[in-house]
Amino acid sequence: MAQLKEYKCPCCGGAISFDSSIQKMKCPFCDTEFEMETLAGYDDELQNEQADQMEWEVSSNPEWQDGEVDGLRTYVCKSCGGEIIGDENTAATSCPYCGNPVVMMGQFSGALKPDYVIPFKLDKKAAKEALQRHYKNKPFLPKVFKDQNHIDEVKGIYVSFWLFDAEAEANIRYRATRIRSWSDSNYYYTQTNHYAVIRSGTICFERVPVDGSSKMPDDLMESLEPFNFGEAVDFQTAYLAGYLADKYDVDAQQSIERANERVKKSTQDSFAKTVQGYISVIPESTSIRLQNGKAHYALYPVWILNTTWKNTKYTFAMNGQTGKLIGNLPVDNSAFVRWLFGLWGIFSIAAFGISYLLWLF
Repeated sequence: MAQLKEYKCPCCGGAISFDSSIQKMKCPFCDTEFEMETLAGYDDELQNEQADQMEWEVSSNPEWQDGEVDGLRTYVCKSCGGEIIGDENTAATSCPYCGNPVVMMGQFSGALKPDYVIPFKLDKKAAKEALQRHYKNKPFLPKVFKDQNHIDEVKGIYVSFWLFDAEAEANIRYRATRIRSWSDSNYYYTQTNHYAVIRSGTICFERVPVDGSSKMPDDLMESLEPFNFGEAVDFQTAYLAGYLADKYDVDAQQSIERANERVKKSTQDSFAKTVQGYISVIPESTSIRLQNGKAHYALYPVWILNTTWKNTKYTFAMNGQTGKLIGNLPVDNSAFVRWLFGLWGIFSIAAFGISYLLWLF
């Protein structure tokens, strides 16, 4: 069995978890609050605890076949003794029997330990309210979806991110044009001038985020940005209590390609803004060289909300720090068709009015 870490209230023995509203650990049973700093020593003490070694050699059932248990991890809840099953990336969850929050020991040890964590600032209630606001002012959203739709699941997850720092030295050459037109009594003239525009310089990038979890689509996570890194703190496992968390399964080396794409696009966009006064600007050559590149490992807070309607699953995600919510919604086809016909009618009336005025004059 793998080892668990569970934070117990020294006053009543209940399981304590991180409360995003007060930014402290809190016991839901006796309401005792604990500063994060006071748990640092407790963290070290728990790290040195060893599990019982009481093994029996019993083999009466058929053995698992090769590959059947690949990636599975089992844990025993210290509160009720229930067995918790997760995959090799599960780092924090709750017991399905007693509901107590637990943190899997070993998942964040050594090279896997995050450098930083941005604690949750918004709770589950705020996530539900954000989703309800997301429904408003959506003319093509089916009314029955808004009135009868129920949220299947709301879960707070710490998502793994790699944060890349680097200096980008760039040289970009553009092909640009300027056009001048004039006329005389006989001809109309157009003169097109072509220019080679060169821009070079250095841009410093700090904490370019790349999603380190294959379970979370990159476009979904990037849509939740920005996160305010100014509120990040040094990692403590206590922040995970009460939430789900996965360690990265896409390592820093595998994330470099995506980081390079983001750095290159940002560099090109920044340099392009300096090329002004031309009719057209087309980049012809781009050379970007990175220096002093390094990566940090961090956990960012995300609320995931799942709902089902007409046998279709809809997933929404909310930034657990800023409250930004994204997600696709169903479309009422009949309302959309009525809108198209209404728009067509307006254009038809406008066209008729213009034709009538032209006929009068």
